[in-house]
Formats: sequence, structure tokens, C-alpha cells
Amino acid sequence: MAGTINKVILIGNLGDDVKMHYFEGGNSIGRFPIATSESYTNKQTGEKVSTTDWHNIVVRNKLAEICEKYLSKGDKVYVEGKLKNRQWEQDGVKRYSTEVHVNEMTFLTTKKSLENTNNAPQNQNSSASPKSVVKEENDDLPF
Repeated sequence: MAGTINKVILIGNLGDDVKMHYFEGGNSIGRFPIATSESYTNKQTGEKVSTTDWHNIVVRNKLAEICEKYLSKGDKVYVEGKLKNRQWEQDGVKRYSTEVHVNEMTFLTTKKSLENTNNAPQNQNSSASPKSVVKEENDDLPF
């Protein structure tokens, strides 16, 4: 292999709301944790075991603003990005953090979109399926 690759793909749920930081010049960074879980059955005991891993997510500029507007704790997201390691000193102690810097994201479920759907006024045709609407049309087609 000629090169290297640093790519992360995660599907998980937000553990907190997006925390925004704004900078001079209009740039911004949003940070939030997501949780990924897996379950398995312990072969020796037959007990079901669940584990959860937490990931620090970083989004920038326009994507950060969109995340702040639409995402909240509990929402499910798909993220693609790369791992970045940071280190800093706090009170004389070296601290380390591994973050996922996102370059692609898809909102899978959002509480805000579910609330808007549930609170939206519905008319009589809103519950009709597309097939039933098509069947109601009169045309000369033989099928």
C-alpha cells in the first residue's frame, strides 16, 4: 500500500446538546459526544452483556451551525471523519483527548423533526398513501 488512511465511520446517539464556540472572523466549532453500543451473550454464563463507547465529535463552521440548530441529546447521527489527538496542560497535569473531526454527517433521527411532525396540522388527505392517491385519479391508461 502506497499511503495511509485515517477514516472513522460511526452511527450513534448524542449524549449531550451541541456546545458551540465562536471565533473572530466568523469561524465556529461545535462539539458533542456520541455513544455507540454493542450487545453480546457471554458464552460461559449465558448473560447478555452491553457495552457503550463514547466518542468526542467536532464539527466546524456551517456544519456546526446546522448541528446546533437541529440536533439535541438523544438524536441518532451517522458521521464520517478522521481521528485527531489533542494534548494540553491543565493545573500542571497533561491531558489528552481523541476526537473525530467530521467531514460528512447525516441526521438519522432528530427529536425536533419528530416534534414538528407530531404538531403539524393534518388535512384529510395527509394520511392517504401515494398509491391510494394514484388510484383515485381517472385516466384512460389500461394499467
